[in-house]
Amino acid sequence: MKVFYVMRYCLLLVLTISALAVQAQTGAITGKIIDETGLGLPGASVLVKGQGRSASTDANGNFKIVGVPNGPVTLTASYIGYSSLDLNVTVKGNTVANFSLKPDAQNLNEVVVIGYGTSQKKDLTGSITTVSSKDFQAGNITSPEQLIAGKVAGVSIVSNGGQPGSGSVIRIRGGASLTASNDPLIVIDGVPFGNNLTVGAVSGNVIAGVSNPLSLINPNDIETFTVLKDANATAIYGSRASNGVILITTKKGKSGELSIDFSTVNSYATVAKKVSVLSADQIRDYVNANGTAAQKALLGTANTDWQNVIYNNAFTTDNNLSISGSFKKVPYRISGGYLDQKGLLRTDRMTRATAGITLNPTFFDNHLKVDLNLKGSLSETRFANTDAVSNAISFDPTQPVYANNAYGGYYEWIGSTGQLNPNAPKNPLGLIEEKQNNGKADRSFGNLRLDYSFHFLPELHFNVNGGYDVSKGYGTVRVPAYAAQSNATLGTATQYEAVQHNKVAEAFFSYVKDLKDIRSNINATAGYGFYENSTTTYNFTDYNAVGNVQKVPVFPFDRQQNRLLSYYGRLVYTFADKYILSGTMRADGSSKFSEAGRWGYFPSAGFTWRAIDESFLKDSKVFSDLKLRLSYGVTGQQDGFGNYTYLPNYYTSVNEAQYQIGNQFYHMFTPIQYDKDLKWETSTTYNAGIDYGLFGGRVYGSVDVYYKKTKDLLSLVPIAVGTNFSNQLVTNVGNMENKGIEASINVGIIKTDDVKWDMGFNFTYNKNKVTNLSLNPDPNFKVGAGDITGATGTTLKWNAANYNPGSFFVYKQVYNAQGKPIEGVYADLNNDGIVNDQDRYFDKSPVPKFILGFTTSFSYKKLTLSTVLRGNIGNYIYDNVSSNLGVNRNVLSPSGLINNASSTFFDTNFTNNQYLSDYYIHNASFLKMDNAGLAYNFGRLSPNSKANLRITANVQNVFIISKYKGIDPESTTGIDYNLYPRPRTYSLGLNVGF
Repeated sequence: MKVFYVMRYCLLLVLTISALAVQAQTGAITGKIIDETGLGLPGASVLVKGQGRSASTDANGNFKIVGVPNGPVTLTASYIGYSSLDLNVTVKGNTVANFSLKPDAQNLNEVVVIGYGTSQKKDLTGSITTVSSKDFQAGNITSPEQLIAGKVAGVSIVSNGGQPGSGSVIRIRGGASLTASNDPLIVIDGVPFGNNLTVGAVSGNVIAGVSNPLSLINPNDIETFTVLKDANATAIYGSRASNGVILITTKKGKSGELSIDFSTVNSYATVAKKVSVLSADQIRDYVNANGTAAQKALLGTANTDWQNVIYNNAFTTDNNLSISGSFKKVPYRISGGYLDQKGLLRTDRMTRATAGITLNPTFFDNHLKVDLNLKGSLSETRFANTDAVSNAISFDPTQPVYANNAYGGYYEWIGSTGQLNPNAPKNPLGLIEEKQNNGKADRSFGNLRLDYSFHFLPELHFNVNGGYDVSKGYGTVRVPAYAAQSNATLGTATQYEAVQHNKVAEAFFSYVKDLKDIRSNINATAGYGFYENSTTTYNFTDYNAVGNVQKVPVFPFDRQQNRLLSYYGRLVYTFADKYILSGTMRADGSSKFSEAGRWGYFPSAGFTWRAIDESFLKDSKVFSDLKLRLSYGVTGQQDGFGNYTYLPNYYTSVNEAQYQIGNQFYHMFTPIQYDKDLKWETSTTYNAGIDYGLFGGRVYGSVDVYYKKTKDLLSLVPIAVGTNFSNQLVTNVGNMENKGIEASINVGIIKTDDVKWDMGFNFTYNKNKVTNLSLNPDPNFKVGAGDITGATGTTLKWNAANYNPGSFFVYKQVYNAQGKPIEGVYADLNNDGIVNDQDRYFDKSPVPKFILGFTTSFSYKKLTLSTVLRGNIGNYIYDNVSSNLGVNRNVLSPSGLINNASSTFFDTNFTNNQYLSDYYIHNASFLKMDNAGLAYNFGRLSPNSKANLRITANVQNVFIISKYKGIDPESTTGIDYNLYPRPRTYSLGLNVGF
């Protein structure tokens, strides 16, 4: 609270000084901004250089700036997609200044959001990419990150599956960590989204009651994404920026007449592809040919496609209404949305209601600018039981869906004693319909930003930002007593609830000054930040379905907290508008580390040379832009692990495990492993880049080369027994490096009054490897990074020095003369005459070497065709479906049942599982058409009406080209099992504006 009091008194002091300052005689500037056709540009900006005074145009392109001191001034007019224009005028009373802007294909003068400020695109020293709403992915988009999939070089966005509101794994230039988080920092309108862990979570990006916290943000409210990739761009965010930063700017109100926009997108989702398994007749044929009499007797007479049973086509409607304009010179925007999305898995459904309001008034002759942003959402989700996905591919297809039994009427494997077979999969439909998992999540976030320009020194600004992000997730899980899935406990009746509070308080000064005498410009920022994140998880008594107590919590709640204090600064020096030098420094103090290692220091430096402005290129008929960038920086990492891992901690035994002394029962306290010397994980990045434009901006793009080295990795590693309170510990050990190339090219192929054809392509090459993973060099040391289904305790993916993180560690399969794998026969790689664990080797990695993105848009008059394609090259996947189900022992189970098998079963004829054979590792490179769209813009419905209409049609997940025969080559883990299918979705949209 002291921080807020200090801010309040500072602001009062500033206003008092300003009121006492002597004011010069002032005038006003009015005018109009028009486009290349002579029409007014609404929402364009006009800035008085060096004074901080600005205004936006109304619906007709008119503007007015008051309180401008008399005398000569320079005005700058700008609008997204148009070249900015400077105009020198002399203010004397009321002065008129008109502008005519021309399109700028490269948007070099576009104002780009950066950390704690803005910059013109041409002046950037870091690797930064902005994607605006006109370039977003279209169709059924329920989570914000999906809007830019395939749009940005160096950025990989892979959805976790087809579940309603499902999230994505976002990676910028690959992961920089092993145990710590690899998620980028996401900042929305100046509010960083907290990464505070809930109990039992492996990621801080968790809110109870919803599958994906980002799905609580309405994508329709978003104006731009700005992706900060290199350390010069991200180091201003210090300890949270090792994995890049994504700045999201939401839509704001604009001065002018009332504007009403309504949009609706209605979608129909289908299963694009199912797991290929044997049919009922194939199972019957195999069992009759190879089974015993007892096994043959187990066969049924049905022909059940269990995947058809659990999946259905799903309808989604997404409706949004926004009202914007200005009221008594206060720009505003009010928005509301409602989403109702059903999932492919029966009973899966998510509804979301969102609301938002932004106010952007100015006071004291535009010296004080206020931005108020408030967003809120309410969601309700019925989570379908995803265990049905794996059970549907393993359950015997010769059996019926229903049966006359005591287990809800669903067919189950029942032994001779009438009891359930404990080793048998449960009926897939029963798993879904007999489990009620209902969750709710309420979220509100927002902030108030004040930007004050001093009257006596308008180049100096004082900025205050106070923000919050509050959420509550809660729900219940109910399974009846007769359900096979919880038969041993007579059902389930549990509840859960967690509340998160994230607070932000920032204050900083900024100073921008043109030094015309020495052809220079100085842009300086210095500030302070306070960030507090807390999560309270409430513990409830667990019951079964008949009301019997199953578990009583020891404590009513658990509260996890962390705080971060920050001091930061940036200085950008520009000489002759050609040479730009920038430097940043941030100091972060985190409560996650001990006092000795609490503070981390994160510097950066960047240099840009605008070669296009040199005399030898200024008149070039080929180059329209050429800029060279060099940068260096250090960023930190403190997310993805517990809040108190440096402190001695104890956990209390559960009530059911108390120790009796005499007639009294006591809770036991067990120490938890800790590292008192835990410190920051840091990444150092070097970047060199070129931004180019050719032929008047018809061709433009960028190329970046980078090298990132991460040291003091926060890693969960095995330790010697007796050296701590566990055999594993999160500590600083090891190094990792990423290096790569990014390139993008955008081409305006055709640009006429009636026909426009644009194309964009981006390419990323990234190579990452662990360079060290132990305090003492040991070539054989490795740490487990991923297990597989079906083989308890069998680790397939490992981290080891000189290999990609999470590489497959397997045996080399031996094949017969016909090219078939020989069961249980592997290569003796070390030639010691024995095949054992010493002969396993590091094979491929799930991480792609190359990431591709392609977009194109073709317009003829009012009709537009567009598409987005993505591709990965060099990524591999482990076929866990085949390794687990595609063997004789699975079909003719010794546990007294028949199971289904993957269709690859006959390719191997394996009797027993060969989980660690490299036979199951496949090239999963792919080309995927993410989106194909058709739009028709009717424009104004009548000459005298403001109403306009646009209709869109889209198909998502159109096709995939890949050698991999599994359900989907794109995987977040590299292990193919239990994937909720990504749907093929057909959408029809309608946009109406008034």
